[in-house]
Amino acid sequence: MRAMERQDNTLQPLSRFAAADRGRITHVLCDIDDTLTTDGILVPEAYSAIAALCDAGVGVIPITGRPAGWCDHIARMWPVDALVGENGAFFFRYDRNGKRMQRRYWKDKRERAHDRERLAAVRDYILQQVPGCAVAADQAYREADLAIDFCEDVAPLSRGQVQQIQRLFEERGAHAKISSIHVNGWFGDYDKLSMTRVLFREVYGHELEAVSSTVVFCGDSPNDAPMFGYFRHSVGVANVRQFTDILDAAPAYVTKSDGGRGFAELAAALLAVR
Repeated sequence: MRAMERQDNTLQPLSRFAAADRGRITHVLCDIDDTLTTDGILVPEAYSAIAALCDAGVGVIPITGRPAGWCDHIARMWPVDALVGENGAFFFRYDRNGKRMQRRYWKDKRERAHDRERLAAVRDYILQQVPGCAVAADQAYREADLAIDFCEDVAPLSRGQVQQIQRLFEERGAHAKISSIHVNGWFGDYDKLSMTRVLFREVYGHELEAVSSTVVFCGDSPNDAPMFGYFRHSVGVANVRQFTDILDAAPAYVTKSDGGRGFAELAAALLAVR
């Protein structure tokens, strides 16, 4: 991976996010693991921040590597406007008035089934080559990708081992991204950003480029780099600093706190100017 575009010592504090820019924000896009969560828990501060943004008319859209099964639950039961899952494989949006789930996939059902067969061979190869890793516990709920656990339910692997998992995916022709807990691999020319573009076009009727100045993205890890690199208003929670040596693109601003409490800082900064 190439060197990050903004070095760690040039990350600006969240306080540098201008009030005029914060006042124009209509949507907050955010990662989930270690961005909304802290030590694997959705902390009360983060959930309350999501609800407060919703009440203020700001749409919150998680952009996550987590599986379709989780995303169905989140779309239904959290105060979110929509979400992108499995690193861009789909978006889900729940119509609360019509009680109907909108599911939009990058690939059709037949293509996803074929990809799962190909990923099974990749899975066996990675497990053989990298002792200590494991298939993620949430794999049974996935539609389109393979998640390899390197620290969620296994003893933490070294940075070198994590990057080896990514290389093994890529050697087999898959795309692969490192999150704070998993390496996710898939077949298909999409990522978090490309499906976000589809979501804004098909749900909100806007090309993302036309409204990007009213959107902020918040994340914490290498699989968020396409979003950090695209959005002028991008924020890393403080724990993003552990990945600065392997980020393809860094956030414009960084919070004081880690994880969900960092996200709550961002929400408070946005709400303060509304």
